[in-house]
Amino acid sequence: MPRHDPGPAFRALHQPGNPFILANAWDQGSAKMLAALGAQAIGTSSGAQAFTLGRPDQGTLSRDEALAHAADLVVATNLPVSGDFENGFGEAPETCAQTVRLAAEAGLAGISIEDTALPADCAYDFDLAVERIRAAVDAARALPRDFVLVARADGILQGQYDIEETMKRLKAFEAAGADCLYAPLPKTMADLRRICTEIKAPINALAAGPYARTSRAQFAALGVARISLGAALARLTHRAIYDAGQAMFDCGDFSPLAGTLPASITDKMLG
Repeated sequence: MPRHDPGPAFRALHQPGNPFILANAWDQGSAKMLAALGAQAIGTSSGAQAFTLGRPDQGTLSRDEALAHAADLVVATNLPVSGDFENGFGEAPETCAQTVRLAAEAGLAGISIEDTALPADCAYDFDLAVERIRAAVDAARALPRDFVLVARADGILQGQYDIEETMKRLKAFEAAGADCLYAPLPKTMADLRRICTEIKAPINALAAGPYARTSRAQFAALGVARISLGAALARLTHRAIYDAGQAMFDCGDFSPLAGTLPASITDKMLG
């Protein structure tokens, strides 16, 4: 169990129209830097964690790996931490329920569970997807402390279903008791507005891809309650490695290294 109950403070951050940024970190150093820069909550990122292990995104982590990584981030700062726990690490509803219990033991303030049948890229059928979320919610409610359960309709991101099926799933997840709903990267801002309008529970939006050009104020105007980064920030660091690496190995040019953050700044953040 955590040093304190992070659930109430984390739940209080979820205010439709006044979104907080869930800062997705990939190690203790990045979590500490994000906290020092003003983050109110830290999120794990399954993709970013996979990158640190030399693996591709989507379905390459075990539950034990995700739990150990999350526990490291929990002790890195005093901020609440939410876990990106993919599909709950198994198809069975009871597996999702057990994942919730283990996540709470690791000190997490909440987790998200998606409806993708990993390691494949297809979505679970509707009835099973809802049953899985209902089992996770029941497990969360049975905990001795608060816990924010996020239900994700990832089929829209994967191109497995359209906005109508997305709405059907989100409404069913909400009826099953999910605390926050999340459909990553709907095709249009109008679709995101519809999600925020028709769903009463707080909505998470992803600031990645085309939505990386959307400001916090614009997300707020739509009614979004939470903005996550996914693996985008980790991918940005990979961009720096890629660009500097090309300059060094192709041209013998080390000038990209001249733009590094001064050690005095990072040392202060990490101290």
